[in-house]
Amino acid sequence: MDADLILTIGVALFIVTIPSLLSAFSEGEPPRVGAILLIAAMGLVVTAVTTKPGGYAFRDVPGIMLDVTARYIN
Repeated sequence: MDADLILTIGVALFIVTIPSLLSAFSEGEPPRVGAILLIAAMGLVVTAVTTKPGGYAFRDVPGIMLDVTARYIN
């Protein structure tokens, strides 16, 4: 698997995690699913950063995500 793809999946999982965490906190329930998704997202992002030589610059992440999305849509 490509490090860029792993980073894109990790960031997408993190975005999905935010509503799950907010929903659990607002209802006063423990955020079980949100916590699991957050751990998975962090693991994927850390794996991508450590796998790619030189890592990633924060300003490059949106462009990388667009490239990966375009690569798999076309």
